[in-house]
Amino acid sequence: MTVPISVAYDYFLDLQSRIVRALEEADGSEFNADQWTRDEGGGGLSRYLEGGPLFERAGVLFSHVRGKTLPPSASAHRSELAGRSWEAMGMSMVLHPRNPYVPTTHMNVRLFVAHAPQDGGADVFWFGGGLDLTPYYPFEEDARHFHQTCHDALQPFGPEKYPAYKRWCDEYFYLKHRKETRGIGGIFFDDLNEGGFDHSFALTRAVGDCFLNAYMPIVERRRGTEYTERQRDFQAYRRGRYVEFNLVLDRGTLFGLQSGGRTESILLSMPPTANWRYCWTPKENSAEAELYDYLKPREWL
Repeated sequence: MTVPISVAYDYFLDLQSRIVRALEEADGSEFNADQWTRDEGGGGLSRYLEGGPLFERAGVLFSHVRGKTLPPSASAHRSELAGRSWEAMGMSMVLHPRNPYVPTTHMNVRLFVAHAPQDGGADVFWFGGGLDLTPYYPFEEDARHFHQTCHDALQPFGPEKYPAYKRWCDEYFYLKHRKETRGIGGIFFDDLNEGGFDHSFALTRAVGDCFLNAYMPIVERRRGTEYTERQRDFQAYRRGRYVEFNLVLDRGTLFGLQSGGRTESILLSMPPTANWRYCWTPKENSAEAELYDYLKPREWL
């Protein structure tokens, strides 16, 4: 079987375009566009915004890259594929709002193909992706809305998908060295090829297409909330956890760096400002302390 890469390519590019249009309308600013190529093969289109009134940094990235040999992060759990040539494509994004009451969010959908060896066989493919929410000042209704939208997107593919992918997200976006989740979760999946290409691709599209409905209503509810330097300072402190996860634990970041990916695009997910303090804890019963009640897996629906 040869994987029909072109249909996924067209979808990921279109999804990037749709999301950028929605974010430009919300922010009132135009995204920059950076087209790039990769020496070993492929390239991408980075769409980004920095210093906007709503989004302090927003990166919505498309990439389609190729290589001659699978990098260690991709073949570690698939030793039988080691040595194969490969292609990876997808759309990924991280949004860092200026207002501390608007959550940071992440979403990506992707396709990976390990090509058949020259002596015969078939391409091996898998899809992955998900979306998650990282509030600084959490609201129950926002968390429930986000999870309900994720649930509804997966429902046509079976009632077991949302609880399984939610649990996967809770486990993946967990900072073991901090003993806390990165945020209030969402859904996450990887290694998806069950039911064949068409079925797996349809589920991946459902995840990508649900993002704007999951996130933008929260933005509109919170963007007008007044804040002070105290809230901004706490936001910067908690952004430090985001940096820790991305640089220490995230498989996508590791794959990008190991495969000779474009460093500027890979690290565009970092917040524009962050800080760390030694052994800091929030004051008891403060609004900042409330966040820590949310940094453990729980049921939202």
